[in-house]
Amino acid sequence: MVARKRTSRGIALAAFLSAIALIATGCTPATTPETTPPTQTADTNKTLVIGVTSEADTLFPWKATQFQAVNVMQTMYGTLTEFDQNLAVVPGLAQSWDVSDDGLTVTMHLRQGVKFHDGSTFDSTDAKFSLDAIKNPDTAAVAAASLASVDSVDAPDANTIVLHLSSPDAGLLANLAVINMAMLSSDDTEASLSVTPNGTGPFQFVSSVPNQSLTLKRNDSYWGDPVPLAGVEFRVIPDETSIVAAMQSGNVQMAVFDDPLVAQTAASSTISIAKTALLSYHVLQLNARKGPLQDVNVRLAIQCAIDRQQVLDTAAMGEGEVTGPITSPAYRSDPSSRPCPTRDLTKAADYLSKSAYPSGVTLDTIVSQGEYATSVNEAQNLKAQLADANITLNLEILESGAYVDRWMAGDFDAAVALNGGRPDPDGMYSRYFTSTGNLNMVAGYSSDTLDALFAQGRQTSDPAKRGPIYTQISNELENQAAWIWLFTGYTYTATSSNVQGFIPMANQSMQYLRSTQIS
Repeated sequence: MVARKRTSRGIALAAFLSAIALIATGCTPATTPETTPPTQTADTNKTLVIGVTSEADTLFPWKATQFQAVNVMQTMYGTLTEFDQNLAVVPGLAQSWDVSDDGLTVTMHLRQGVKFHDGSTFDSTDAKFSLDAIKNPDTAAVAAASLASVDSVDAPDANTIVLHLSSPDAGLLANLAVINMAMLSSDDTEASLSVTPNGTGPFQFVSSVPNQSLTLKRNDSYWGDPVPLAGVEFRVIPDETSIVAAMQSGNVQMAVFDDPLVAQTAASSTISIAKTALLSYHVLQLNARKGPLQDVNVRLAIQCAIDRQQVLDTAAMGEGEVTGPITSPAYRSDPSSRPCPTRDLTKAADYLSKSAYPSGVTLDTIVSQGEYATSVNEAQNLKAQLADANITLNLEILESGAYVDRWMAGDFDAAVALNGGRPDPDGMYSRYFTSTGNLNMVAGYSSDTLDALFAQGRQTSDPAKRGPIYTQISNELENQAAWIWLFTGYTYTATSSNVQGFIPMANQSMQYLRSTQIS
């Protein structure tokens, strides 16, 4: 199992370095999305039913942060670039691009003949509109910081856009691949899309029943390979054990589990399980702008009082590994280089004694129930461990939508969270920990040091030179105990025996529903 994990990381690393090489050479070939060749005849009249524990909290891709919302958006919308199954950057709605020698101009050549679901044509007007709107602070797009280097966007003709940069940006092409960068029609509005999505993706919206289901149908005008499925239904079932029962009865054909025990119980002669190591990370977020957490010694006391392996063992049966801040394959943090790599209650007491709160602190802590299976167990274990250090977590367990609202507003002292990782560390964290980052209110921490380091990381395309920069970023985040990083884990993709072609990805993307078939 360990050898297989290392192999997948090696592949991801090689793929990432290849993506950087594409930036340096400045051009990519035109390709279509990868698919898995069918081994049996596909029934193109079949709809795939996927069991999920919560409904999407938004249908607007520029503001999607909840995992379920992101998963749904990936089936309906397209982005200028994409990731392949090994997380290498490949063409999407842009079939190729050129980067100037000074790295300040990126010219993207758009695919021709691409249609939105309403039948209108995608062209450079829509691409420029989308990028300009994402950059506009009034939009409140969650990925706005990923376009920090883009000064302006031109559309010299219907099939070309030109991005003018203030400085070279090594992470730009990878950042353009996330669904929060979806290309929208310039004729649409947030209000209209929140009711009826209109993308260029392989599936298009049919209907949504609150707390029950969201139904999509095949987009027969999709620009990529023909889509084998007639449609997809995301069916809301409150907990993972109930989803297993629905799969065993044949009412559901696919699910993605977080709980390894549930995955074990699901495996059978008719249900197969694919285990995938993830870039996403479990974390105790601390709001360093509120109350006792403004004191770095309090934050360091929390860091030293937690046995991360115990959290992993308790919540996820040890399925995963302790992590530092950066999970991007080429820049992965070393968790042993933090102030307290293992639990040290003596150091925790010493840090607390140096703070303005030597007798202890109490933190109001939000926890999401329903978005991922291990959240409550993680929270309860953290609460028990921190009690030994005179640190009290008052747990407030919220349904997924309410949690996201509080989280986005930074309305918490602490938050037990599962955040998505990215192949490039700039896209992963600059939106959180830079002073101008659009999610800095959520992060609760920034500094001049981090601002300067992130700027250096964007301007350096050589991975050998970027690596030390992101090591410094990781060390700064750990030494300031901005958050308490815990562990990375796995997902377990369960499919019925007649479902083929789905490829699980380390970034949890469900984009390969476009190649999935029921035989």
